[in-house]
Amino acid sequence: MSGPRGRDQEGLPFDGIAGSEGQEVLSGAVERVTFQNEETGFCVLRVQPRFGRERVAVVGHAPPIKAGEFLRAEGRWVDDPRHGPQFRAESIATQAPVSAEGIERYLGSGLVVGIGPELAKRMVATFGVGVLDVIDETPERLREVPGVGRVRLERIRSAWSAQKRVREIMIFLHGHGIGTVRAARIHRFYGDDAVERIRSDPWALARDIPGVGFATADALADRLGVSRTALSRARAGVRQIIDDAVRAGDCGLPREDLLRRAEALLGVDTAVVETGLAAEVEARELIAADGTDGPGVFVPALFHAEADAAVRLRAMLRGSPPWAEIDSGKAIPWVEAKLGLVLATGQHEALDRALHSRLLVLTGGPGVGKTTLVRALFEILAAKRVRVLLAAPTGRAAKRLAEATAAPASTLHRLLEARPGRRDFGRNPSNPLEVDLLVVDEASMVDVPLLAGLLRALPEEAAVLWIGDPAQLPSVGPGRVLADMIDSGVVPVVALSEIFRQAAQSRIVRAAHRVLAGEMPELASVEGSDFFFLEEEDAEVAAQRIVKLVAERIPGRLGVDAIRDVQVLSPMHRGSLGTKALNRGLQRALNPAGLAGPRVLRFETAFCVGDKVMQMRNDYDRDVFNGDVGFVAGIEPEKQMLRVAFDRGEVEYAFDELDALALAYATTVHKAQGSEYPVVVFPLHGQHTPMLRRNLVYTAMTRGRRLVVIVGQKRSLAAAVRSAPEEKRFTRLALELVPRSRARVRAQ
Repeated sequence: MSGPRGRDQEGLPFDGIAGSEGQEVLSGAVERVTFQNEETGFCVLRVQPRFGRERVAVVGHAPPIKAGEFLRAEGRWVDDPRHGPQFRAESIATQAPVSAEGIERYLGSGLVVGIGPELAKRMVATFGVGVLDVIDETPERLREVPGVGRVRLERIRSAWSAQKRVREIMIFLHGHGIGTVRAARIHRFYGDDAVERIRSDPWALARDIPGVGFATADALADRLGVSRTALSRARAGVRQIIDDAVRAGDCGLPREDLLRRAEALLGVDTAVVETGLAAEVEARELIAADGTDGPGVFVPALFHAEADAAVRLRAMLRGSPPWAEIDSGKAIPWVEAKLGLVLATGQHEALDRALHSRLLVLTGGPGVGKTTLVRALFEILAAKRVRVLLAAPTGRAAKRLAEATAAPASTLHRLLEARPGRRDFGRNPSNPLEVDLLVVDEASMVDVPLLAGLLRALPEEAAVLWIGDPAQLPSVGPGRVLADMIDSGVVPVVALSEIFRQAAQSRIVRAAHRVLAGEMPELASVEGSDFFFLEEEDAEVAAQRIVKLVAERIPGRLGVDAIRDVQVLSPMHRGSLGTKALNRGLQRALNPAGLAGPRVLRFETAFCVGDKVMQMRNDYDRDVFNGDVGFVAGIEPEKQMLRVAFDRGEVEYAFDELDALALAYATTVHKAQGSEYPVVVFPLHGQHTPMLRRNLVYTAMTRGRRLVVIVGQKRSLAAAVRSAPEEKRFTRLALELVPRSRARVRAQ
């Protein structure tokens, strides 16, 4: 099959004329973008060829294309059995349209923030086909267009300049085999020097740009002609392995482990990797030092954070708390009478230790009375005019702590006054917190950077009570703060173990403790119970059951809100029972009105008004943090902006920043740490095998307050319960906490 022949206005061949390597060439105006995957660049276009042919389908890979643009594609005509004649393009190049109609469609397509269809029509009416030259060369003349004032002019001028440069970056990346969805972010991160920066250090993309992996950056370096044994490549590979380890929770890696992983990643000899590692250490990009399991290599910021935290924690072990001596024999009966409760023997002992300690760790599983003890402690110290602050790593955990203690509680980031654009805290040694005792709940979630910032913000005489459950999953960020403090053997620990009668009546609590002990929970259904196991072997059927449970059965039974009160927790993102697939199904069931309205498609996710979404990383500039949940409040195509309503107000996201968000009808167990929900639905299936660990199941079960429902396979649950403990993270905190003389003995 071939198209008609002809030449464009510059005399170049197109439409059926042979292109490079004997390929045919098709050129024409893009009438409609039928489909475009922003991650891969794959697109399906309806194109009106220059010479009279009826509109044709063009299929290929290209930078983002807008209706109205003119394209030149090289490829082959094929007859697709399902879709009929298509032009399969090997390459697609675009240029701005030349007709008034094409320009109007082009400008009104959302290409430029501030220009919508109506304004595009007025601009073309004012300047005709020369409007693009006006925007390029004399943008101030746009004030002649009705409705364009000074503010809108500046917005258009800025957006036009940015999109031109972004297009250049897209074309550069596309020409080197990279999908171009990240081009806008690359431009924003590197500025107008993006191409030059990428050429000089292509691996920087993997470090700096979310979603660009090392393999992609390495392939670009190869296309740019960088030798596979180059020192710059070896250093980049070593750093990539360390960065991957930090993302997995380590503060560094054992030296031999690092060399082995880097050798496999780079496909080079160990000697090349060792040269790269030596260069990184010499440049102080990495630090060589002993870790908990022998010689290692650490990220400097984490190395110094652990060392500084250890110095401050050791100092807290010396001396007395900053309040006057309190007689526990009188204070405890007083608080029992005031609160109308009777503390157990273990709680008596723990409360006495807390009243007389500057540093204490309080641990225990669900139902053992940790929160009751905190409330009693708060009441006693408040009566003595002791300044007590209650805090937790997440908003949900802080809210739960406040409700349980009837006292104000804050997130740690807000307590420390996280500063937008600074990546640090307003509370620090020169501006310390006004506190005598800081109580930190859900301490298993605290990572090393947050620990260091928190301890730096405390007055020298302050005391800290850490409350947490070391059996839960460790922090999302690097380190194992709570476990390292316990393992050091030098930080005092009180472990509550007695399950109170009321809590013991909960099947959730009993099941969680059995899982923690490595035993299968009781799975037989009991009417009126708060814990159920629904067996389903088929993953697809299990997914359908979960959607029906969330959308219909649970709200009908408990009278809860399906979106706000029911949370699906999955071990993984991928698979039919992963968060991505479950979110799509739950979105269709729970937000059909949103799907019928305006939407933004990003990274295979459709964001609609009313959707439940989660912030996926700390954003100090917007004052939103990893795990914060909100709801899409509005979508503004003209501004290329989406608004999300969080508890503390609305936050705006540009369309190209939406990988900072994810649908949150379903989320991972890791993201649910520190949170508690009225209802938890938890899929557990063979497809989750890589993540089937006892502490993951335990963490998921203990997130539910009124009802926990597990849907899946008994054998997968049994495999998780029987699993060995996860490998320890590679850290230094426990080692740093041990006095040097004891550390030497331990090393021997």
